[in-house]
Amino acid sequence: MKSIKYICLLTILMSVKGFAQEIKWMSLQEAVALQKTNPKKIMMDVYTNWCGPCKMLDKNTFQNKDVANYVNKNYYAVKFNGEGNDIINFNGNTFKNPSYDASRANTRNSAHQLASYLQISAYPTIVFFDEKGNVIAPIRGYQTPPQLELYLKMFKQDDHKSIDTQDKFNAYYKAFTPQFVVSQ
Repeated sequence: MKSIKYICLLTILMSVKGFAQEIKWMSLQEAVALQKTNPKKIMMDVYTNWCGPCKMLDKNTFQNKDVANYVNKNYYAVKFNGEGNDIINFNGNTFKNPSYDASRANTRNSAHQLASYLQISAYPTIVFFDEKGNVIAPIRGYQTPPQLELYLKMFKQDDHKSIDTQDKFNAYYKAFTPQFVVSQ
């Protein structure tokens, strides 16, 4: 009888939206600290509270089971509000948002110094870092699970290191076969 209750409870938990599909988000400082003991690349979602495509990225892509499982296994995932008020220590610098206006927390606000340092000019932008915390590339705009899969796998496997022209990227893109299933 107990095993039936356990199976029923497990079934209910697994049917709850997002269960086993949650990316384990952390701060940039936490990710950089973890890199020292267990080197992994970092995937940073730079978003804002007012950004519609950012919300779509959260709902349609980051909640995708294949995306979440791949990111959790292969990356440290960082969420960063590009117009937020966090104080962030990175690469020996302290980054703030001195012009932050709390009354505009859910509308356009001033850019955070870290967003400026990373040259973020649009939201959402997903910034990939190598195992030493160096920027690999920022990927601007909304990405579907198969679109993001290309970058997740390309950077994880270091394939980007041999892509130094648009033609080489186009060939890589054409040869890439996405495997992530898009949820209905």
